Amino acid sequence: MLDLSPSVPGWGNPFACKLSALGTLTAEDLTALSDLARHRRQFPAGQELLYQGQTSQCAYVVQSGWSLSYKVLQSGARQIIDFHIPGDFMGLRSMLLRITDHSVETITSVQASPITWAELMTWFQQKPRLGTAVLWAASRDEAMVVERLIDLGRRSAAERMAHFLLELAVRLRRVGIGDSAGYPCPLSQYLLADALGLSSIHVNRVLRELREEGLVTFQNGQVVFKNHRALVDYAGFDGTYLDQDTPRPRNLPSPGVAPMRAASIQKASFPEASLRDPTARSRGSATAVNG
Repeated sequence: MLDLSPSVPGWGNPFACKLSALGTLTAEDLTALSDLARHRRQFPAGQELLYQGQTSQCAYVVQSGWSLSYKVLQSGARQIIDFHIPGDFMGLRSMLLRITDHSVETITSVQASPITWAELMTWFQQKPRLGTAVLWAASRDEAMVVERLIDLGRRSAAERMAHFLLELAVRLRRVGIGDSAGYPCPLSQYLLADALGLSSIHVNRVLRELREEGLVTFQNGQVVFKNHRALVDYAGFDGTYLDQDTPRPRNLPSPGVAPMRAASIQKASFPEASLRDPTARSRGSATAVNG
């Protein structure tokens, strides 16, 4: 069985580990993140946490395990938007919309902490460094969506696969999973196909091509980099968009400085998030990749 539990220094909290990369969080910030991590729920593999069209908005922070967000077309075809790993938000923008525009489903067993709109606004009002870090994480997620558009529009099948595997490596290492040699990965060929706009047969062919070129292998749930430098060159991978060199935003509020008033935010007509359980609808989990 794959060990997908993050090895996070300090707190044992992947969300805190991820946000701390932005800069020094205060002791109060870390306490808030620890409190959030303690209020976690367990979900089995294949459970739908949010569904497209849902009106009871909620969001989660992944503490362990993997999940995915996706949209289903009228034809029944599915497009995977992103894979969520420990430290990621799930359904963040669903709190800003009256109707959720995508679905979220677990891939493995997942532990996740629910977070309300009120809690998030408290961070922005009373914990400006933590609020800024959340904005950075959301901007980073948006940058990954841009790269996915480039994948589908301009990169070849092999290039988009190589780029995706390298991006995932950077994301996982930020929360203490994997190393320069590779990382555990529970994604199936069917999931990769739905994310990268390929057929499962094409995914198998591309993985075989990358393996035969001596660049990377993906077998038995483990990604292993055989020639990392050559793979980076092959994919044209530039990790700048992931801010992997510890970004330092200008004018970051210092500890003890009173935050700016957020009255305009409070008056906005955003829906209040609730902790009501979303309807759970199960889907069969897919088998691991062998490529």
